[in-house]
Amino acid sequence: MSMVEAATNVVVSYVLAIATQIVVFPWFGIETGLAEHLTIGLAFVGVSLVRGYLLRRLFEWIRVASRSGDRDGHAEPAQTRR
Repeated sequence: MSMVEAATNVVVSYVLAIATQIVVFPWFGIETGLAEHLTIGLAFVGVSLVRGYLLRRLFEWIRVASRSGDRDGHAEPAQTRR
């Protein structure tokens, strides 16, 4: 299910970026065609994907480090007893 969620997030982000540009750019005197809007939207989505990935890695590193007590982040998570 997380793949469907991730794909939906990318598509919605792209459409939202395009729609926002079409509305906001003229307010600042920026006139572009649809091709430029689509290209700029791809750039925004690319940056967003990289940002999301890096933040997930950061928070995973923090989670692992806090469970293991190792602040260097190199230790394996503590094993839980069942």
